[in-house]
Amino acid sequence: MSAAEFVPPAADLDGLRAAALGCRGCHLHEHATQAVFSKGPVSARLVLVGEQPGDVEDRRGEPFVGPAGKLLDRAVADAGLDPGQTYTTNAVKHFKFTPSANGQRRIHATPDSHEMGACRPWLVAEFRLLDPEVVIALGATAGKALFGPSFRVTKSRGVLLPWPAAAAHAEDFAREDDGVSASAFALATIHPSAVLRADDRDAAYAGLVADLKVAAGALAG
Repeated sequence: MSAAEFVPPAADLDGLRAAALGCRGCHLHEHATQAVFSKGPVSARLVLVGEQPGDVEDRRGEPFVGPAGKLLDRAVADAGLDPGQTYTTNAVKHFKFTPSANGQRRIHATPDSHEMGACRPWLVAEFRLLDPEVVIALGATAGKALFGPSFRVTKSRGVLLPWPAAAAHAEDFAREDDGVSASAFALATIHPSAVLRADDRDAAYAGLVADLKVAAGALAG
């Protein structure tokens, strides 16, 4: 079972976003409020891939609009990147959570390999429309979704990798017409939520910005 049967062929981004609302490719749709797809223009030079929508995103239907998203917006600006040329999405489109003991809170739960695999057709469909110069994986789940299950952000963060050649299934992430630019790059960094959980938030934030500056340098080169 996967999202493949719900992905409309030859759809543009608006068509994909609309179709994702009806996705039943895995069990996560059963408890989530809605599918949360992406934001940003198809012409974006930079693509940011996160893990999954959080509680706020699930309720509002837009990625990275909660506390982690606001921190990411600030980090993108501090790194000198253009928000208007940024496309943001997630490896998994539905919010996975467990209820708190009193049932009043929804606690984030990390998607497993089955859930990531089930949702992967959406990510592949997005990249068939996009032609980015840099792709950034935000956190461990996004890193594994893009680069394979053995990928470790802690070992490779901030390092430019060839895109899509570095992807776990490179042929799926290349555009069908002329292929993604041979000069495109990918890199991984921590998820902005990791900054919010860090004991030393200033240091963690500085590290995130430093990684994003690597991407900015690649775009400027």
